[in-house]
Formats: sequence, C-alpha cells, structure tokens
Amino acid sequence: MNLKTRIEDIDIFQIIRDLAALHNIETYVIGGFVRDLIIDRNSKQDIDIVCLGSGIHLAQILKKHLGDSASLAIYKQFGTACVKYQKLEIEFVGARKESYRSESRKPKVEEGTLEEDQNRRDFTINALAISLNEKDFGELTDPFDGITDAKRKSIKTPLDPEETFSDDPLRMLRAIRFASQLNFDIESDTFLAIQKMNSRISITSQERITTELNKIILSEKPSYGFNLLFQSGLLKIIFPELQKLHGVQIREGKSHKDNFFHTLQVLDNISKVTDDLWLRWAAILHDIAKPDTQRFNKKVGWTFHGHEDKGAQWVPGIFKKMKLPLNEHMKLVQKLVRLHLRPIALISKNVTDAAIRRLMYEAGDEIDDLLMLCKADITSKNNNRVQQYLMNFKHVEDKIQKVESKDSLRNFKNPITGEKIMEIFDLEPSRIVGELKEMVKEAIIENKIPNQYDAALEYIKRQGKSQGLAFKEK
Repeated sequence: MNLKTRIEDIDIFQIIRDLAALHNIETYVIGGFVRDLIIDRNSKQDIDIVCLGSGIHLAQILKKHLGDSASLAIYKQFGTACVKYQKLEIEFVGARKESYRSESRKPKVEEGTLEEDQNRRDFTINALAISLNEKDFGELTDPFDGITDAKRKSIKTPLDPEETFSDDPLRMLRAIRFASQLNFDIESDTFLAIQKMNSRISITSQERITTELNKIILSEKPSYGFNLLFQSGLLKIIFPELQKLHGVQIREGKSHKDNFFHTLQVLDNISKVTDDLWLRWAAILHDIAKPDTQRFNKKVGWTFHGHEDKGAQWVPGIFKKMKLPLNEHMKLVQKLVRLHLRPIALISKNVTDAAIRRLMYEAGDEIDDLLMLCKADITSKNNNRVQQYLMNFKHVEDKIQKVESKDSLRNFKNPITGEKIMEIFDLEPSRIVGELKEMVKEAIIENKIPNQYDAALEYIKRQGKSQGLAFKEK
C-alpha cells in the first residue's frame, strides 16, 4: 500500500484536507508520524501538522468542526495548538525558520516556508512531510533523502551536524534517543559531531535532558542508548555517577566485573519483563555506590561492602539533581536499591522462616518488584552459571510464597500502634513506646506470636510488666 492510499485511509487527514482547502491554508503532516508510517512502526497517536500561516487558526477551525468530541489547547507563547480527538493528539504550528545565539538553545523564530521548516528539523527522517492539500494530497516532500536514511536505519542531520548540534545541543541526546528507540545507527559524521560538540549539552536544562534520558531508559533495549551515551562522551557530563562504574581494577591477579556493563545488562534484563520506568531506574542505581565502597582484601579480593545502603542514601540526591519526582517513585527506587542483595542471601537451604518474614516485612508490598530486580541482577558470561543461580532463586521465591500464604506478612502492619501502647500503659511519647512496638514486630517475625491483635496485646502486656510498667485496666 503506497503512502497516498495509507493517508487517505486516515479519516482525520481527510477532514483536515477539506477544512484547509475551504480556508485556503496550505497544510502538511510532518515528522515522527510520517517516519513511523514509512518504516511500518506502530506509531504513538501524536500527529504534527505544519501550516503555511497560522497553525493555531487551523486548529481552531478543526475544533469547531469536531465540536464537543474534541478539545483544544492553545500555547500562544510557542505559536502552537493541540487538538485532542478520540485517541489522537494533533499539534498544529505555522511553518517556521529559526536562528540561534551561541549561549542559548532558545531560537529566534520567524514565519517561514515549508522548506525552511524542514531545514530546522533535527534529522532527515524527521523532516519528511506529506501533503494534506487537495492538489497533491498524499505526496511526500523529502528534501534530504530521509526516506533512504529510514530504509538504511540511519540517524543523520539535514544540515551540517556541528552547526545543528551547536544551535540546539539537545539534538545530540535526541539522536541517541531515536537510535535507541528505533534500533537505528547514527551516521558516522553525525556521531563524530556529537563527540566533538558534547560539552555544549551543559547549556541545556536538566528537565529536557531527563526527558530524553527517560525515553532512552524506556527503549526496548536501553543498553544500546547508554552505550552510545558512553561512547559519545555525553554520559560523563549528564550522569557522572553511572560513568564512574566503568572500568576494572586488577591487583595481585584478582579483578572484579565491570560494574558499568553489568548495570546495563541488569537494565536490559529487567526491561524484558517490565516497562515500568521506576523499576528500570532501580536497575540503573542498584550498584551506583560500588566505586565509593570498593576495597581490596588480600584473601577474598575486591569487596563492595555496604554499597546497597550507601546507594540508597544517594537516591534522593540523584533524583533531585535529575529533576525526577521526589515522591513515592523515589521511595520505591530507594527501597529496592537498599534491599537488592537481601533475597540472594536467602538461597541457603538452612535459611529460617524468620529470615523470610524479616525480608517480607521490610519489602512490604514491593516484594514482587524486589524479586524482579534480583533476578535481573543475575548476570554472567557463563550461561550455565546464570541458569543455576536462577534455579536457586526459584527456591527463594517458593519459600517466600509458602511463608506468605501461612503468615500474611505482605505489606505487614504492626497490630499494636504506638498510640495503643501509650493508652494501655498510660505513657507519654517516649523511647520505651518505640521499643515495645519493636518487640511486637520482632515477636511476629520470629513466629513467637501470630500476626493478630489479641495475641499482640497479651504479649505487650507481659513485656510491659517485665519492665515494671503497670497495665491500665479499663
């Protein structure tokens, strides 16, 4: 099926064509939607429309035509408007030309022609435009042979790459993001320009950098994008903590794994089973503190004792620097980083139910996420060893399921609150209240008492009495 036929089959394009003709507005669909149509990629429902004239005006016309079935948002400061219709988000903008100052990525924008608008596009595969005009409806305008680059799976700038990246340094990250999302190569001159111009990324806002980084993380195989970030020199600028994981030290014949490439393997592993951004961030950060905790022991070689606790301490700072949300997502990542070694330690056949309960208490409702990360963390060049570790880990999962079915410890909450302890012993807030509450928790974990209110109440009475506290009878 040719492009014209495929465009004709999309009802919204026929509506836009007729409205544009009625109001004498020259109109094109441009960018990612066209690219994805050409490479047969399942496109998101985002459509970019460029008009010769006011894009906002055509968006208003379309909204009026569609009535209450559509919504309209206008962004006058950007000269754009977005119509949401059914599952589509259609952004309208007038054709523009841009010029940049060296100290800023904010362009001077002026009204332009279609050719000038295509010239300002970041890559040849995103400069493709299809006419929505009656006279040549469905015809492709491809001034930079982007269709060939699409077939070659190549990311290439329309104009000189050094000038392109100097004008807007974010395009360097976008090149790597598109390569990662589409599984494309970056054309050699374009990649050399990224390596040469990488320091320019420093004038880009952290919010924009993190948006592109998250899209790389959400790629099908994110390690590809991170390897390109590493090779380009961008990684050490935008994420130096991750860059520090790279490298292997050898002393007295003893070495350790390259924790950078191990981390990328863990990220790929977890990405095979979840598209949750925050679980992928947990994979990225699980070993982030290893360089700071690395020590050499003559008997055992290299150690990284405490890297999980220090890494968890670092998570809020990294999230803050990256402008990531400091909310429950950050707390999830922090918890998974802190606990990621714990399930592996339970592989021993002699592990007690109490140890299982303690892990379940600490992991709470995130136990499944933790187990997912731990399985992803099993990496080795020896596939037989990986399979053996996975078999052993299956025993851990079975133990956890058995204890959970018996004790209902998932998302455990202490049946006795601090307020209840103060009430029954007539206490003010104090250290002893916390100690008594901790005793109840430990008694349940050690299976000394069932996870029930009445049993916990009787237990706390006995413990209070042993410490000379008088029980306040009702």
